[in-house]
Amino acid sequence: MTAPPEAAVHRTALSGLRICDLSGQLAGAGATRTLAAFGAEVIRIEDPVRKGKWDLLRGVPPFKEGQRGIEAGGAFNNHNVGKQGITLNTRTERGRELLAQLISISDAVTENFSAEVLEHWGFSYERLCELRPGIIYVSNCGFGHTGPYRQFRTWGPIVQAVCGLTWSVGQADQPSAGFGLSYMDHHGANLMVFAILAALHHRRRTGEGQWIDMSTVESGAALLGPTVLDITVNGRPARRPGMPASNRGHAPQMAPHGIHPAMGDDQWVAVVCRTNAEWAALAEIIGVHEPEWATLAARVRDHDLLDERVSGWTRQHDKFAVQARLFAAGIPAAAVQSPQERIDLDDATARWGLFPEVSHPLLGPTRVDGIPLHLSATDWEMSTGAPTLGQHNHQVLSGLLGLDDDEIARLEADGVI
Repeated sequence: MTAPPEAAVHRTALSGLRICDLSGQLAGAGATRTLAAFGAEVIRIEDPVRKGKWDLLRGVPPFKEGQRGIEAGGAFNNHNVGKQGITLNTRTERGRELLAQLISISDAVTENFSAEVLEHWGFSYERLCELRPGIIYVSNCGFGHTGPYRQFRTWGPIVQAVCGLTWSVGQADQPSAGFGLSYMDHHGANLMVFAILAALHHRRRTGEGQWIDMSTVESGAALLGPTVLDITVNGRPARRPGMPASNRGHAPQMAPHGIHPAMGDDQWVAVVCRTNAEWAALAEIIGVHEPEWATLAARVRDHDLLDERVSGWTRQHDKFAVQARLFAAGIPAAAVQSPQERIDLDDATARWGLFPEVSHPLLGPTRVDGIPLHLSATDWEMSTGAPTLGQHNHQVLSGLLGLDDDEIARLEADGVI
C-alpha cells in the first residue's frame, strides 16, 4: 500500500489505500463508497464526452426538489460520497496513458463491467501487474469470467431471476413476486468489500496481489443453501402445492407468523408466536377462545382462519399501539414502518446515525445512507458528497500525476478529459 503520513495512520482504518475506481451504478460503486467512508482514497473515473458512458445513474431520479440533470441523480449521489471524480477518454491513446499512470500508483483497480471489457482496453490483469506489481484487481461481473454466460450484461433484477432468488419470493399459489429493487447489487457490493479487504490482508503478509473474479449471480445462488438442499436431498421444490406464503415461517413452523392489517390505509403490523405460551397470551389479548388451537399442529392446519382472527383484532388498532401492547406481553411484534417513519420519525435511527448529512457542491446539504456498523477506534465518516463530472481533474492530474496547467488545458481541449 502507499505509505500514509504518520499522523494519518491512526485516523481512519484505511488511510493510505488508493483505489483506481472504474466501477459504477450500484454493485461496484456501493463497494468503493464503503472503502471511502473508512478512509480510502477512491478516484472515480468516468467518460467525459459520451452520454451513458459516464455513470448512467447521474441523471436518474429521485432528485432533490428543484434539481435536475446529470449532477442531481439521487442514486449516484448516494453511492459516490467521499470519492474524487475525474474524467478520462480511454478511446484515446493519451487517455489510456493517463489511466496507466494512475494504475501504477494505486493499490487496487475496481470495475463492474461485463467480462473482458478492461482487457479490450488493453488492461489485462497481466498488464495491470506490470504497471503495479502487487496490484489487487477486482472484476465484479454479473456472471464472472468463466462459463457460457460470461459475456452477458445484466442488472440486479435479472441477476435475482437467474440465480433463483426471485423464484423463492411470493404468495402461495401466485407467481413469483420479485423484489422491486436491485437487491443483489447491494449484496454484491458488500461481498466486494470483503474480497478487497481479504486480498489486502494477504498482500500485507506476502507482498502478493491478486485478481478477484466476482459473479453476482453466484453470490445470489449462495444465499439459497437450504432451498437447494431441500430439492436435491428431498426432491421438494421451494414452491409447491400447499407451500405457505413466504411471509410464514415453515422451518421451524410457527403460527401465527405473518403481516396483519392495522388501523388506517395501508398500515400493517408483524405478529409472531413462537411457542404455545405466546399464543395463549395473544389469544387472551385479542379475545380468541379456541381450545384446540392450544397446539401448534392445529394452528398450522388452520393458519388462514387463524390469520383472519388475528387480523380482525389488529385492524382495529394503531400499528404502534399493537407493537407496544404485544411486546409488553412478551409476544414478538413490530409495526411495519414506511421509509419516512423509520428514517425521520424513529428515534433509534437518529441515535444510530445511519443517515448522515454530506455537503454537495451543487445540491448543498444532502442526507445519504451511512454504514450499518460502528468501529470504536476507527469509525467511518461521511462529509463530502459525490463528485460532479470531472470535479477533481486538476487535483488528481496535477497533484498525483504531475501535469502542469497548460497540459491539463490541452487535454480538455482535445477531449481527453
